Amino acid sequence: MCGIVGAIAEREVSEILLEGLKRLEYRGYDSAGIALLNESRSTVNVLKKAGKVDVLVQSAKKKSVKGKVGIAHTRWATHGKPTNLNAHPHCSGDQLAVVHNGIIENYEQLRVKLIKKGYKFVTETDSEAIVHLIHSELKAGKVPLLSGVKKAIKQFHGAYGICVVDASQPDQIIVARSGSPIVIGVGIGENFVASDPLALGQVTDRFIYLEEGDIARITLHDIDIWNGEKKVKRPINLVKNRRDDADKGKYRHYMLKEIYEQPRVIRDTLNGRVADTKVLENAFGVNAPAIFDKVKHVQIVACGTSYHAGQVTKYWMESIARMSCSVDIASDYRYRNIIVPEGTLFVTVSQSGETADTLAALRYAKEHSYVGYLAICNVATSSLVRESDLSILTMAGQEIGVASTKAFTTQLTILLILTIVLARRTGLKPGKEAELVKELNRLPGLVESALKLNKEIQKMSNQFSDKHNCLFLGRGIQYPIAKEGALKLKEISYIHAEAYHSGELKHGPLALVDENMPVIAVAPNDILLEKLRANLAEVSARGGKLYVFADESVHYQGDKNCKVTHVPESPDILDPIVFTIPLQLLSYHVAIVKGTDVDQPRNLAKSVTVE
Repeated sequence: MCGIVGAIAEREVSEILLEGLKRLEYRGYDSAGIALLNESRSTVNVLKKAGKVDVLVQSAKKKSVKGKVGIAHTRWATHGKPTNLNAHPHCSGDQLAVVHNGIIENYEQLRVKLIKKGYKFVTETDSEAIVHLIHSELKAGKVPLLSGVKKAIKQFHGAYGICVVDASQPDQIIVARSGSPIVIGVGIGENFVASDPLALGQVTDRFIYLEEGDIARITLHDIDIWNGEKKVKRPINLVKNRRDDADKGKYRHYMLKEIYEQPRVIRDTLNGRVADTKVLENAFGVNAPAIFDKVKHVQIVACGTSYHAGQVTKYWMESIARMSCSVDIASDYRYRNIIVPEGTLFVTVSQSGETADTLAALRYAKEHSYVGYLAICNVATSSLVRESDLSILTMAGQEIGVASTKAFTTQLTILLILTIVLARRTGLKPGKEAELVKELNRLPGLVESALKLNKEIQKMSNQFSDKHNCLFLGRGIQYPIAKEGALKLKEISYIHAEAYHSGELKHGPLALVDENMPVIAVAPNDILLEKLRANLAEVSARGGKLYVFADESVHYQGDKNCKVTHVPESPDILDPIVFTIPLQLLSYHVAIVKGTDVDQPRNLAKSVTVE
C-alpha cells in the first residue's frame, strides 16, 4: 500500500518526487513526506505531513524545498498513528534518510539494541529502527553506504523495500527489496526509484525490476545490482505508462483484461503482507495484533461476489484456524435481531467500499459489542475503510467490468491471510504457517497456469449457444465457487444458472436434468472427490450433459456425455482460487457466443450505492 519514489539527477527533483507520490495515491495512505539532500550543507532536508499529498505539496512550495537527490513516501500506518512525526522519511541525525515499505518484525529487539548504543527514537514506527541500524553500521565500520546497508539488512526479519540516501555520500541512492517490490527507472544522465512504475511514467518508460534479495546502488550514470555477494544483471523492460485500467489494450473487453491481470494483482496483494515463512499481521493496521488477540469468532458480512468470498472463508476458518465463522448477506444482516458471541470480529468485504447494504450493516454492527471492525476493500478512500477500526486493501487496481473477477480472487487472497493470522491464536505452529505461506507464494504462478485453459474453454463455449438454463455443482469449500460460477454466467450471458451443493442433487434438482440442461461441476482432488463422482454419475445416468473441471491429478475420464477439462494441480487451500479462473473464462466466452454486452450487462451497476 505504501508508496516509494526516489530520484538522482543533474536537475532539481522535488517536483518529480511529488508528482510520483500523486500517481501512487490510489494505493491508499495516511501521510506523506519528502527528503532532499542539501549539497551546500551536506545535510538532509525533510518535510513530512499527515494527510493528503496536496498538503505536502503546498508546504513544499511555501518552504521552497529543493535538491538534486531525494526520496519520498506515502505511508499507510502499521506501527504508530498517522502523524507528522511518524510519516516517512525517517532520519538518523541530519545525515541519513530512509523510506520503507513493509514490516520489520524484530524492530523492538533492534530498538532495544540501538537505544543501548545511544540512539534516540522519536517515532512509534518500526521503520525508524532501519535508519538508526544503518547509521550504526556506517559509524562502526566507517564503510561506504552500500556496505552499511548490506550489513543492516542481514539483521532484519520481515518484509521490506527500502530506499536510502546519505548526505555525506550524495552521489548515490541505495535500494533493497525483500518481499516488497522496488523498480528502478532508467534515464539518461539521471535515474529513478519507485515501488510501482506508475509513479515514474512522467520521466521514463524503461524499468529494471529488482528480484527478491536484490540490493542496488544507483548513481547519475550507473546502476549496479547485487544478490547476496554476487553482482547480477537485470533486464531493462520497456513499460508503457500503466495508467491503463481504463484502457482495454490488446483485449476485446475489460472483463477479459481483468481476468488476465489476476496473477499480477494477486502478487501485488501478497507483497508486503507475507515474508518468507510467515504472514505480517501489522499489515492489517496499527491496532491489529491487540484486536486479533481477543478474537474467538468471526462474523463476515458482504454482498454478491464478496459474499461468496466470505462463504469460502468459513471453511478456511474452521479447518485452518479452528475458529467458528458466520457469513451473512449484508442486506439481511441489519434487519435481524442479532446475537453477537463474545470475542467476535466484524469483517466487511466490498470491492468499492461504498456498497450501501454493507455500509449499513457496519453501522448497525457498531451498535453492538464486537472486538473490532475490519474492512477488506479495493478503494483506500472509501467510506467502508474510513469507518472501520482496521482495513486492508486488495491490490486489484480499478475494476471496470461489472462482473467482478480480479477483485474476487484478491479478496480471497486477503481472507486466507487473515485466516492464517487468526490461526496463530489457536495453535498454528510456525512450521505449518511456513508451509501455508510457501503455498500462498505459489498462487500467482498457479493462476497463470489456469489461464492457459482459455482456448480449450473458448471452444467448449460454443456448446452453450442454444442453452437457456444451467446447473453448477460443487461440494464443501467448492460449493461457494460453484455459486460464483453460476453468478458470473447469469450476469453476463443472461443464461439462467443455479448452483447446488452436489450432495443435494437427489433432493430435488435432479428433476431438472435432461439433454438440454448443461451441468458444470468443479472436482478438486480432495476428500469429497468420490462423493462428487457418485453425484455426477446420477446426472450422466439421466442423459445430462456434464462439463467437469477436474484437478489434473485426478485423471477424471470423460465420455460422450461428459467433457473433462483438467485444471492445474494445486494445494487444497488454494483450490477455490485456482478453480475460479476456468469458470470466469467460461462465463466470458459463453457471453461472447450469446452476443451480450460483456462489460456492461443489462440492469446492473458496478457499485451498488443504493439499498
